[in-house]
Amino acid sequence: MVIQSLKMAWSAIAGNKMRSFLTMLGIIIGVTSLVVLVSIVNGATGSVTDSISSLGTSLLTVSIEDDKENPLSWREVLEYADEELFGEVAPVATGSATVRIDSDSDSVSLYGTTPGYETIQGLELGSGRFLKKADVESHTYVAVINAYAAETLFSHQNPIGQTISLDGRKFQVIGVLAEEESSSSGFNTERMEAYIPYTTLMRFSNSVKDVTSFYVSPASDEQMDAAETRLTTMMLERFGNDEDAFSIQNSSEMLEAMESVTQTMSLMLGGIAGISLVVGGIGIMNIMLVSVTERTREIGIRKAIGADYKSIMIQFLIEALVISLMGCAIGIFLSWLIIFIAGKVVTDMTFTLSIGVVWIAVGFSALIGVGFGIYPADKAAKKKPIEALRYS
Repeated sequence: MVIQSLKMAWSAIAGNKMRSFLTMLGIIIGVTSLVVLVSIVNGATGSVTDSISSLGTSLLTVSIEDDKENPLSWREVLEYADEELFGEVAPVATGSATVRIDSDSDSVSLYGTTPGYETIQGLELGSGRFLKKADVESHTYVAVINAYAAETLFSHQNPIGQTISLDGRKFQVIGVLAEEESSSSGFNTERMEAYIPYTTLMRFSNSVKDVTSFYVSPASDEQMDAAETRLTTMMLERFGNDEDAFSIQNSSEMLEAMESVTQTMSLMLGGIAGISLVVGGIGIMNIMLVSVTERTREIGIRKAIGADYKSIMIQFLIEALVISLMGCAIGIFLSWLIIFIAGKVVTDMTFTLSIGVVWIAVGFSALIGVGFGIYPADKAAKKKPIEALRYS
């Protein structure tokens, strides 16, 4: 009976192609909006989340807002590593420089830091070594570069031991980061980066004199909250209990907040798109009522030869469901096409067709088809055979 009802539903839909397509249009727009909007939100927030994750989910970032004319020194910051609750501690300062090798020149992002930075940020070396304590204490002119910088500056040569010029100063390359870990920004991997001793950056940078920012990792993930509390106490003691003198950011809290925002945005946009599906369902009900009226005589004939309430009900419900699911299928295809094009145009973000969202769209479309098809189907099934046969 179901197969026969499917054949009859397809015959009715195919017999009025334009009307059937216009009926599906609301579902098509609703499904496309739902899938595309949620995918775009997930892609955009995913890039930000990846950026935060790249900084480490167990990381405390301290920013000095007012040093009270008693600035932190890099040696003082490194002494914080002796605390039991802390793992690694590393001051960091950023800048930019012009890098030269032979006759070529370009801009490079500079990171002045200490050995602990490698562990805190989870950097992975492709070759060579990272900065050592002796490099910092001796103000050594050495640099660790990222994979993109190594490829750009040295092509297929081995960068280790080679010399580069940063703002006219000669630096020896001692290490190259692995390609997958080559960007601290999390947004653009095609950017040259160089990591040099903090003290060396202080020597030739007018803007870097004292520590204004440093990272602290907890001894273990379980001690994250305790480490943050201890660090806050230490900073308050250091700056005369002035809470405005510094700020501490907990990367795990930032990540949780971002994930919460992502979920809220997805639900909100999904709800807006769901309204389009409801409107599409109203369109299906409207057309199905018209179809019932047009096929009154057919219903009368079916009832006269033995069709009962159930069989008529199933016939029209299946027809409404088929219209809704066909619209859903077209909407999913259009969504994939739009997401594919968006991925080619916007290269900084990754857009993917979420299988979970697709199944939600299919389920909601099926619910819309059945829900808004019940009334027309019930109306058709309740028609009396004699009155239906008299209809012309």
